[in-house]
Amino acid sequence: MLNDQPMKLGVFASNCSGGLSMTGAPRTLEITWDHQREIAQKADRLGFEAIVPIARWKGFGGDTNFNGRSFETFTWAAGLASVTENISIVATTHVATIDPVVAAKMAATVDHISGGRFGLNLVMGWFKPEMDMMQCRLLGHDERYAYGAEWFDFVEQLWTRTEPFDVDSTFFHAVGCESEPKPLQAHRPAIINAGNSAAGVAFSAKYADINFLASTDLDQMAVYTADVKRKAPEEHQRDLKTMTAAIVIARDTEAEAKQVYDQILEKGDWPGAENLMGILGIESQSFSEQIQKFKERFITGWGTMPLVGTPEQVVEGFQGMAESGMEGVLMGFLDYSEEIDYFGEKVLPLMREAGLRK
Repeated sequence: MLNDQPMKLGVFASNCSGGLSMTGAPRTLEITWDHQREIAQKADRLGFEAIVPIARWKGFGGDTNFNGRSFETFTWAAGLASVTENISIVATTHVATIDPVVAAKMAATVDHISGGRFGLNLVMGWFKPEMDMMQCRLLGHDERYAYGAEWFDFVEQLWTRTEPFDVDSTFFHAVGCESEPKPLQAHRPAIINAGNSAAGVAFSAKYADINFLASTDLDQMAVYTADVKRKAPEEHQRDLKTMTAAIVIARDTEAEAKQVYDQILEKGDWPGAENLMGILGIESQSFSEQIQKFKERFITGWGTMPLVGTPEQVVEGFQGMAESGMEGVLMGFLDYSEEIDYFGEKVLPLMREAGLRK
């Protein structure tokens, strides 16, 4: 996942019903083991760097209950690790929902199953209905990152220390802590974090290997990546890579791709999008034009960049992301399995020609 490819590629959200698109449009994505294995193995054969899941315990209601069916990500990662060869297999965890001792052991286990290909995507927790369901208190925004910092410090000690130790911090009080085996990777499993606020960027700069930003604005990406990449070396003498996400709809003609995009919107789960925005605290009665566009982006791709068009146009989109400072893209599709095939046949060769892939 941290290799020297100019533009790293990953599959995103294939473990959840709906993937990235909140729509009732016809699709082939299935949350079944056979289908998940098929997607991962295709991405592996094409040389993608990673497959990254969403950790989801409860759907968003509406017409489709978007993301309501999902595979738990550590066990999903363990299964995929055993049937792939080169691709990094990532688990996503909301740190408030799992004890550090358990997480450290699970992560090390998957790292051994994969032969050192495991990565961990750390989420501080934001979806209150899930937190309520799991009897976890949702902390204030900055306090979540303070908790996350102590949580990861604890995990990292379990991965590296060889003698039992105690932890006595604001959030954790534990005695006689130890964990074996250690992860296989000499440094540690790669850490992803999507913190984009001041507290989130500070967390990523200190702890993460990859900071993740979902944005549809290339100018915003450029400013953001420059700031993030400056903070890590200046403040912590370490490197931090940046990645973004996209919903990819590549077809032989622009008209075909646009037709698929329009169908996603036409059959969009608008009540589900309204529920999500309410949870995020976005007031839909104000700024109606901007809110409508915001909803459209959530319907089509969870607020990620839409890359819609011919293979050539999609590669132009990747080029724009690269020029903004992004070093990788996690991709969602409407029909993951079939569209990964098409991507490998039509888009990857053009990315190589453009110098985006080796």
